[in-house]
Parts: sequence; structure tokens; C-alpha cells
Amino acid sequence: MDLTEVIRSRRSIRKFEPQKISQATIRNLLELASCSPSAHNTQPWHSIVIENFKMKAKLAKEMGKVWISDLVKDGTDKIQAEKTVETKNWNRITNSPILIIICLNKKGIHKHADSRRRKVEYLIAVQSVAAYIQTLLLAAHSQGLGACWTCTPLFCQNRIRRTLKLPKELEPQAMIIMGLPNEKPPAPSRKPLHETCTFNS
Repeated sequence: MDLTEVIRSRRSIRKFEPQKISQATIRNLLELASCSPSAHNTQPWHSIVIENFKMKAKLAKEMGKVWISDLVKDGTDKIQAEKTVETKNWNRITNSPILIIICLNKKGIHKHADSRRRKVEYLIAVQSVAAYIQTLLLAAHSQGLGACWTCTPLFCQNRIRRTLKLPKELEPQAMIIMGLPNEKPPAPSRKPLHETCTFNS
């Protein structure tokens, strides 16, 4: 596929074939993703690749606890909350051949004396991580793999950090599930360009 076709045909894939994905394939994808632009060329991303079922199950369970608690706070019945989390969290995580937790490495963020610039440096580091994720998704699709980007870790950063025993400088930002696709979702609707772009003003 050429680049235009890769961009236009990529979809969020949530169902996968059970085949394992080799570490060599994942390493290649992550190397391609590392070509992404980043502010000050700090490359403030760190990927944690999880292949082991027990670790995926443990992570799904711990993340699920936070989600259930949040749903109950919002007024959802606890039993219904547990069913929702099992379907949308547990199954997707444990049935995905590859799980990648994408973190922001705060160690490389430029330091400033004032809070305004510190906030800006943090935000541009987050944007850099997002660019890395998009490149990873396109690279995976170009090689016949399916993937889905979810920002669920933002709701339970501390729980993920404890479960994976992450150092304090790594801040979970996103989760990618990945494998050989077992579905062909239709093209999602897109807003026309005149709604999302203006020129010169």
C-alpha cells in the first residue's frame, strides 16, 4: 500500500485472530514509530509491550476496578458496571495478542522556572507521544496488523504504574491493543474539511 492508501484505510480494530505476533515484528514497528517528530527531539515516549496472558489479565483486573468504581459513582448499578467492564475492558485486553502501554517519559521534559512554560513543555511532550502513537498505528496497518488506540490509562495512571512497577518518571498515556485483525469495520464518518479548517483567519 502507498501512504495515501494506508492513511485512508486504517481502522480501529478490536477483534483479533489468536496468532502470536513475533517480537521481531513489534520491535520493527516500534523502531518505525521512533521516527516520529518530537519537541526538542526529546523523544519522550516509552513503550511497555505485554505478551504474557497473566500480566494482561492482572492489568485488566486492576484497571477494571477503577472503571467500576467510576461507573458506580456516576450512578450505574454495580452488577451492570461489572458486566460493562468485563466486555469492554477485560475481554479486549486479554484477547489481544499484543498489549502496549505507551508512557510519557517526563525525565526528558525541559525544565523552566515559571509554571506557564513548564505547562507548555508538558503539553508538547504529550503531543509528541501522540505523534508516536499515530505513526505506530499506521506502521502496524501497513504490515497487515490491526490495532486500536485507547486513552483508558489516563483514568487509572497510578493503578497501572503500581501494577507494572513503573518508575515515577513514566506516566501512562495510552494503551494499544494489536494483532492480526478478525474484523473489517466500515469507514467511520468524517467531518467535511470546511468544518475543520480555515485559511488565513
